Order: sequence, then structure tokens, then C-alpha cells
Amino acid sequence: QVHIVESGGGLVQPGGSLTLSCAASGSTLDVHAIGWFRQAPGKQREGVSCINRSDGSTYYADSVKGRFTISRDNAKNTVNLQMNSLRPEDTAVYYCNVKKWTGEYWGQGTHVTVSS
Repeated sequence: QVHIVESGGGLVQPGGSLTLSCAASGSTLDVHAIGWFRQAPGKQREGVSCINRSDGSTYYADSVKGRFTISRDNAKNTVNLQMNSLRPEDTAVYYCNVKKWTGEYWGQGTHVTVSS
């Protein structure tokens, strides 16, 4: 059982920045990775970025590489996603995903809107 709290979404102009935070609590001793997915209206959910809990290895989708940076705080079971140079096509609901050896869990989502 994992409880996930997402924060940091909002409205930003193109070229601006936002930082998303995902905090996991509860049964988190076997968490091995935390990541972010997003889903825009009418489109499939896509992976954005994830980070391994133990070694800190990261993954970025090609569409965000060089603009987004993911980081972790293992003591707090918290992952941040710093999003820079935001584009209108980044507009979506962003979901935190917590992977454990025994299963995975999803947050409720936080909205990111990039518009002028």
C-alpha cells in the first residue's frame, strides 16, 4: 500500500518552467523506481521520465530530453521533475508512477497547461 501526493502543476507561458513533485508514503521500503507519465486530451499516455531509487539512473523521453530534469530524495521517497523551456505540446495531465517489486501505484494526476 502506497500513498502518492503530486504537486506543482499549473499554468505557464511557453518558454516558462514548472517543477513537479511526487511524494510517496506508506509501504515504500521496496520502491525501486519513481517516474512521471503524461496524457494529453485525445492522446495515449506516454512515459516522460523516471529514476531508479538505488543507483539514480534516469530515463527521458526524446521529446523532453535536454529540457526536463528528474531528481530524487530517497529519505523522503520524493521525486522532482524540473521542466524548463515548456512548449504548448507539453500540456497534459502528469501522473506519478511508483514501482515496487510487488506492484505499481499511480497518483491522481496534476495538470500542466502551457499557453500564451
